[in-house]
Amino acid sequence: MSFISLIDYLLLPFYIGFVYLVANLIRNKYYPVGHPWRKYFLPGLTVKLLGALFIGMIYQYYYHGGDTGVYFREAKILSSSFYESPKKWFNLMLSIPKGYEGEYIEYTSRMVWYNVGSNYMVVRATSLLGIFTFNTFLPTSLLFAALSFTGVWAMFRAFATLYKTKLRAIAICFLFIPSSFIWGSGIFKDTLCIFALGWMLYGVFKVLILRKISPALALLTLFCFYLLVKTKIYIPMAFIPALLIWVLFNYSSNIKIRFVRTLLNLGLIAFSAGLFFVVMNFYSEELGRYSLESITETSNITRDWITQSTDYEGSSYDLGPMSPTLTGMLSKMPQAINVTLYRPYIWEAKNPLALFNAFESLLFLIVTLVLIFKVGLVKIWAAIREDPNIQFSLIFTLIFAFAVGISTFNFGSLSRYRIPCLPFFGFALTMIYYRYSDPNKKILGFI
Repeated sequence: MSFISLIDYLLLPFYIGFVYLVANLIRNKYYPVGHPWRKYFLPGLTVKLLGALFIGMIYQYYYHGGDTGVYFREAKILSSSFYESPKKWFNLMLSIPKGYEGEYIEYTSRMVWYNVGSNYMVVRATSLLGIFTFNTFLPTSLLFAALSFTGVWAMFRAFATLYKTKLRAIAICFLFIPSSFIWGSGIFKDTLCIFALGWMLYGVFKVLILRKISPALALLTLFCFYLLVKTKIYIPMAFIPALLIWVLFNYSSNIKIRFVRTLLNLGLIAFSAGLFFVVMNFYSEELGRYSLESITETSNITRDWITQSTDYEGSSYDLGPMSPTLTGMLSKMPQAINVTLYRPYIWEAKNPLALFNAFESLLFLIVTLVLIFKVGLVKIWAAIREDPNIQFSLIFTLIFAFAVGISTFNFGSLSRYRIPCLPFFGFALTMIYYRYSDPNKKILGFI
């Protein structure tokens, strides 16, 4: 399937120039010369743009297809309705026609993802951006990357505000992790999710931590939460418990009596965990295959299908026998978290992209081991206990890594699915390390 044409390359320089023109205006207005964040803004944007172009070309010339091409093809079908009737396009964008019916059948019958809500969100976004790019793939991918960059920059801004002396480490974690700026920049669900997660985090941070609010940011935060629920509901499922503990621990840190503070924190953890399970059960119908009742079944079905599929030969992984119960699933938590954060191992990589992911996973493993041996478990626990931001990042990482690791069973898919938690995991590791070290000291000599 071909989705990149000569017109893409002809238009690409103009869109690159436009994105940088807007970016320079924003940088010069909000981050003038001398501002500590200024030097990270354009490099962060640049790697996102390069990531979008790289992964788009990989799917075109290496894979010769893939879901990014399907999103684009269906978006072109959706966009074609705009030129017939903007009203018809608007109705299709809102999924008002419920099926293959009436005057809309010529469009809905050709879009296999029209009734698949999570996939159709990407089709909608691609169609909307495609109006401004003459429905060309590479320029549309650039706009996706720029949109996603606003989300990762929002995350950077939130934590850079709290850790003013550790900007370099925060920038590496949120702007420059390779898999994040590659898989989180093209025409994918993941790109939209990174955008939404970043702005939702920033909105909550401004309201609950800095105690500042604006109507525009409140609306954007709610929209991003809606976007995540409709696109990848397991992201807010992991985010909300971590967020609740983050906020409550921030306020409980004002309690000076250590015993009372510790007792309260343990109570808050228990309360948050109980509330999470209650909400999961109450909204089981809305959560569908991610509800507590069906997630174990979903996990087993996915594992069996991928293991038996010849298309994924060499890329699948197995966590061992697992009973189709919640207890059985929880017993695999260590393996699931390990596979998300530290695998594939080098010897498990079967192709160049898998090898790239394996080196990145190895780097996370090395940093973790350096932390354990140089800082020590006692100090690590003290840093986690005393810093609500590290607590939040680790809780989100562990819940998310477990959910993804227990339900993916394919290293190729895992490399994309795991990217929302990698910046937070990297942030937690580096903040623990620099709590006891010079912020200018590099952990591995180059990080």
